[in-house]
Amino acid sequence: MRRELDIKIKNKYNNLYKEKQYPLILKNAVDNLWLLEEEGSIINIFDFEDEFIGRGYYGIQNKGIGWMLTYKESEKIDGKFFQKKLITALNKRKNFYYKDDTNCFRIFNSVGDCIGGLTIDYYDDYYLFNWYSEGIYSFKDEIYDKFKNLVYFKGIYQKKRFDDKGKYIEDDDFVMGERGDFPMIVKENNVKVAVDLNDGPMVGFFLDQRKSRKTLMEKYSKGRDVLNTFSYTGIFSVFAALGGSKSTVSVDLANRSLEKTKEQFEINGIDLENNTIVVEDIFEYFTFAQKKI
Repeated sequence: MRRELDIKIKNKYNNLYKEKQYPLILKNAVDNLWLLEEEGSIINIFDFEDEFIGRGYYGIQNKGIGWMLTYKESEKIDGKFFQKKLITALNKRKNFYYKDDTNCFRIFNSVGDCIGGLTIDYYDDYYLFNWYSEGIYSFKDEIYDKFKNLVYFKGIYQKKRFDDKGKYIEDDDFVMGERGDFPMIVKENNVKVAVDLNDGPMVGFFLDQRKSRKTLMEKYSKGRDVLNTFSYTGIFSVFAALGGSKSTVSVDLANRSLEKTKEQFEINGIDLENNTIVVEDIFEYFTFAQKKI
């Protein structure tokens, strides 16, 4: 039985939560904070006059101690609740599944889809769940149980982006279905991208930057020299090169960025002659680059 607690919001935060329906539960806003012990507890939130404000869960992450899930006192947080939110998000983005030029995208966007702390990404029939607190992760069984009956999938992976220091938990990220053969090649706006769903906290690029990459390729790259800082796998550099840039420079401190960036250029048939990859602290690189100028 999941624990359920009643907490009170300090008076000065009433407007924020009652009128503006702010979804993030701030630590400083809770009066009886000592009641919160077990992440994943359902918390019923009241003002100081015992008027119901909302219902959410207790889950520590870098921005707060939990998220509001509903402002309806009659609405319970159970499998049916999660099913409804998942169906709404899937219906909102169903047209993405039929795009010929893109087969990777975000289908569930955390608080934007009314479940703060969870994102779900799609990679050509594989799904990746990102859990941002132990609190939301405690609902995994209910969420996976509903999700697996709503979509076709080859496999499901997950990233647990939390521990007692708020960092990613290194683990085998496979959840169910069949294991993928990584790196797998997906495409975004007809650009090939190599991703690995089971290799550390990141897969190789951020899906929420799709429009930025497209704009860079179509409007800002042609005939220009492009510097890509904190480049990781160099995806922005690839888009710039395909957009007709004169040259690109990709700078990242991580040693693995060299081979991963080469891989992204190679699968797109781009020569590295005018596309430089630098493994160095970006601020040290700035000092070097300034001297060259």
